[in-house]
Parts: sequence; structure tokens; C-alpha cells
Amino acid sequence: MRPRAVREYLAGLDAQVEPTTVPASISPTDPAARWTAVGGPAFYAYSTNYLIDVQLGIIVDVEATPAWRPAEVSATRTMIERVEKQFDMKPERVIGDMAYGIADLLGWMVNEKAIEPHVPLWDKTQRRDDTLSSSDFQWDEKADQYRCPQGQVLRKEWRTFKIARTRVTKDGTILYNFRQADCATCPMKARCCPNTPTRTIARSVHESAREIVREIAKTSGYKQSRKDRKKVEMLFAHLKRILGMDRLRLRGLSGASDEFLLAATAQNLRRMAKWLTPIAEKGDLAPA
Repeated sequence: MRPRAVREYLAGLDAQVEPTTVPASISPTDPAARWTAVGGPAFYAYSTNYLIDVQLGIIVDVEATPAWRPAEVSATRTMIERVEKQFDMKPERVIGDMAYGIADLLGWMVNEKAIEPHVPLWDKTQRRDDTLSSSDFQWDEKADQYRCPQGQVLRKEWRTFKIARTRVTKDGTILYNFRQADCATCPMKARCCPNTPTRTIARSVHESAREIVREIAKTSGYKQSRKDRKKVEMLFAHLKRILGMDRLRLRGLSGASDEFLLAATAQNLRRMAKWLTPIAEKGDLAPA
């Protein structure tokens, strides 16, 4: 008979609507765990994901995932929607590292949830080889085109098709191109596209949300958010060093979920105990 962890893993595969990336290595006893080398020698692991009220230091929600970055980022949506449904609560801002600065997640937070993403933007449009970056081109929202420093136009298509095309790639971007004749005679070609006949700019379908994130990064609130991230990291450090969660006792994603939930409950109870401890000389409550 197959172990419970294997049965859960196979049931999850059968329930998937779309295929996911097949890991290079699968554990025969706990196949839902992911092979990872983060923090030292490689091993099979799960990740615990917290949704934390940074002002109070309370863990609001927990989601266990395999130790795989896309799954961890996807857990953000799961936790935000679950908390909104169960407690009628929705964060005004979300603080995270650069892994959470991907375009589709930012678009979801800004456009669907009206949440401010206080995260570093995952941005590959800036060049560091003295050639022109995408930000050096002027975007015209009304005309749906870019214009280069020399005044030439980049468009997603240069002729009209009978059947309209979205031009959206599998990466969620739209490619804007010059006409080859415009680039061939351009005096700035060596700085713009020295290794290709024409210049292409890939614009994310969530670029408007990315622009909002760029503006947020210039605010004082964003600077404070970067400091508040320490409260999040402290909880994970406490989880490993004080509670001793360096390895799990149960197998399978459900086992990891149970252990992570119990650990988060213990951390919250510890925080509450500090709040309820009276200060003898003042006779009031002591905040953590």
C-alpha cells in the first residue's frame, strides 16, 4: 500500500487542470517536497509562508508549499483571499522581497485588490552596458507605441490584419519593434541595438501596475516598509532557532501544513503572552 504522502501527491496530480513543471528529482517517500539547496547542502523541503500584521507582529495566515519559488509566491494570493473571505480583512499594503515583484502578481494586487505592493520590482529592462534601456524610450499610451530619442516609432504591428491579434507572448509581454529601415540609418544604433538589426522592447501587460510600484518605491512609506520587513524575518528566525523547526516530523503537504500551523499558533500565543504581562511600576499592558 502506498504511504499517505504518496497518495496525497498522486491525488494532487490528478486534480491539476494545467500541467506544472516536473522537478528534476522526486522523493520516493515524500514526493510533494521539493529538492532545494537554499542555505546549504541540498535536501527535500517544504516552505512555510506567513501573512503577517507587521504593526502587531501577529501571524494572520499560514500556507505550506513545496520549497519552490513560484509556489511560494502563489501562496500570497491564497492567503490574502482566504483572510478576506474568513475575516473580512484586506491589507492596504503588502511587504515582500524581490521574488514578489513579478508582473502578474503586481497586476493582481494593484488592479484587482487595490493593494499597494511595497516590494522591489523584478525588472530586467534596465541595461548596464551603456546601451539604451527601455526607460530611455517615451511611451505613448494613447497611440500604443514607443518613441526613441531620435523620434522614431516602435509599434507592436506595422500592418493591419483582418483578424485582430493580441500580440501577447507566453511570458505576458507585448513586443514593440522598429522598422528595419529606420534603425539602419539611425546615428544612435551603436548605443541602441549594436548586435541586432532592430530594437525590440518587451512591454508587460501589467506595465501600468509596475509603474505604480516604481512610484511607491520613491515614497517615505516604502522606506519604512523595508524596515518593517525585519519583523517578518525575526519570526522566521525564531521559528528555526527557538522552536527548532529545522526539520518536519510529518510527511506530505498536509503534514507540513499541520506542523506550520501549530508553530505559527505557538508564536502568536507567545506574542499575546507578552502583551498580557503587566508592568509592575505602571500597572498597564506591555506591548511586544
